[in-house]
Amino acid sequence: MSPMRHRAIPRKRLKKPALLTLLAVLPALCMVMLTGGNAAAHGAPMDPGSRTFLCWKHSQTQSGQMDPTNPACRAALNQSGANGFYNWFAVLQSNGSGRTAGFIPDGQLCSGGSGAYDFSGFDQARDDWPYTHLTAGAQMRFTYNVWAHHPGEFRLYVTKDSYDPTRPLRWSDLEDQPFHSVVDPPWTGSVGTVEAEYFWTATLPSNKSGKHIIYMVWDRSDSPETFYSCSDVVFDGGNGEVTVPGGTNQPPPDPTDPTDPTDPTDPGNGECSATTSVVNTWAGGYQGEVTVTNTGDSALRGWSASWATSAGGSLQQVWNGVDTSSGDRVSVRNTDWNGSLAAGSSTTFGYIASGDAPTGSGSVSCDGTVAGASAAPVGQAVHASSGHDHHVPVHEECADQPLLTRMMDNARSLVATPVAG
Repeated sequence: MSPMRHRAIPRKRLKKPALLTLLAVLPALCMVMLTGGNAAAHGAPMDPGSRTFLCWKHSQTQSGQMDPTNPACRAALNQSGANGFYNWFAVLQSNGSGRTAGFIPDGQLCSGGSGAYDFSGFDQARDDWPYTHLTAGAQMRFTYNVWAHHPGEFRLYVTKDSYDPTRPLRWSDLEDQPFHSVVDPPWTGSVGTVEAEYFWTATLPSNKSGKHIIYMVWDRSDSPETFYSCSDVVFDGGNGEVTVPGGTNQPPPDPTDPTDPTDPTDPGNGECSATTSVVNTWAGGYQGEVTVTNTGDSALRGWSASWATSAGGSLQQVWNGVDTSSGDRVSVRNTDWNGSLAAGSSTTFGYIASGDAPTGSGSVSCDGTVAGASAAPVGQAVHASSGHDHHVPVHEECADQPLLTRMMDNARSLVATPVAG
């Protein structure tokens, strides 16, 4: 592991756009200055979701407070407080250098030894953590949040067949070798949001059944910082659905059941159309824009657009949408802030792709979900996000800090003051 390298950052004069940006991120700066935490890079698994991510996601109230209905998440909150929830992406050791057994003590694997914040509550040995349904030996699209983008290697381990969720997790409970590893995987989305994610496809371990943990280590190659995470899973033939014991988010019903309200004949499927246009082209790639229109009589609460890429082409980046592509078929769904479309209204998202640009308006298929219908199954690329209404996770201690108030007031006064040049 190479030593941490410090790069000089050129100092520039702040102008109004920069001041507005500063105003937006001051709460996150408070988290760093008042607690001494390292906010250089953060991230955690989202598919399958880590304990910290799923507890944060399924414990939020409308006011943003943490109020878990899941017993395990509640126990973690009672033991460690809400900081581990708001900082679900920060289970790390700043000097980890990729180390595992002998560095992180047995019984503290899921908290990463609680390096940055107190995550000890997530080490509790219980069988009622939120968990993801998977199929042994199947191909799966893994995603890992990009709260800050850095190069590095992801190593994925799974527990042995003798694993007992009611006993503290030890290194000896994991298989000796990772079942998959990947270096510098592709990523999409806006860094620092819940929608931003590294993604890759891997084959799940075969001959596994029942409850297990997928343990992931992210070893940064540009610093000694190392991230650790536990994702509770059950190998039962599932396809990424999430169960939250004691909560309201249960696996979706069987789509082959004739009484299933999510059956394709259900009126929850809305009508929409999508057209693509080419904004710019260059050798080997192009920028495109897709317009999604609600062509039905009812409001939509969500949509997805898909199309085939040119030979050898692939999606490189998406904005105002979430990349859910698989193989040579491009698929993009709405973000949480632009999924609602009234009848006759439209929204657009942009993308950058490699390969040849489509000619004309292109051929794009569109699927919509009518407002009031059941949401898509959690765990199938449906992640909590805030889009333009972005919420920066902040320590509880920051909420009423006089320092933060003074900083916010000073920043607002600077924005209101004309800036020369």
